[in-house]
Amino acid sequence: MYGSETVTVNGIQIGYRIVGEGPPLILLHGGFGTVEMFGPNVDLLAEHVQVIGVDLQSHGRSPLTDRPMTFEAMADDIAGLIRKLGLERAAIMGFSLGGGVALRTGIQHPQIVERLVLVSTVFKREGWYPEMRAGMDAMGPEIGDVMRQTPMYEAYAAVAPDVDAWPILVQQVAEAVKADYDWSREIPGLSMPVMIVIGDADGVPPSHAVEFFELLGGGKHDAGFDRSGMTPHRLAILPGVTHYDINVVPQLSAAIVPFLDGTG
Repeated sequence: MYGSETVTVNGIQIGYRIVGEGPPLILLHGGFGTVEMFGPNVDLLAEHVQVIGVDLQSHGRSPLTDRPMTFEAMADDIAGLIRKLGLERAAIMGFSLGGGVALRTGIQHPQIVERLVLVSTVFKREGWYPEMRAGMDAMGPEIGDVMRQTPMYEAYAAVAPDVDAWPILVQQVAEAVKADYDWSREIPGLSMPVMIVIGDADGVPPSHAVEFFELLGGGKHDAGFDRSGMTPHRLAILPGVTHYDINVVPQLSAAIVPFLDGTG
């Protein structure tokens, strides 16, 4: 295991933590989180790849910046980090908010993305269940105090350079998740293998994951006995898993490791 570091990209500082050896995997947490949000999956993945757990703009180890938080800007940050680390290409795995950043990185910087793993990720805001969107729309400054009682704040406080920046992080995330988007026209053009992973009780309906998979060219017809009709993309729906535990269940890493090493 390596320690935590920070690097300056696009005029802001980004913190990251490296665990393990092997082909690089950029790991992106969900909103308000840190890389520790993945729980045991960090070490489970590090048995097969080098995990580079990145704390997104203003999150965790990354010092607060007053730059507006957008998926597109954070995708540019990830591309800049990959280059700063001297990597030619890397696989990227993102969860929820981090999944949106991973997806935008694949769209905006395909030349440096080896593979994409998108966990509980939508390609348009309307892809979330209505109650999920309503929760995002209702986010305001008051949730900052409420969330101080959660494990997400505890993880933030353990690594943040300035814990007093928490309310501003909450405000930035709230603004980012309220913005409307629809990237459906860009999905078919993704050039790297993509794996979509959701829980069967996720904040993303299975129908949206299937639509996402079909936009990539998957799920169109039978693959044939020789698998010649199979695309390089994968879809996994984990049973008995929600949006609030998919990041920590060992089923997650078990599902994606074969995709990362090209055997599944």
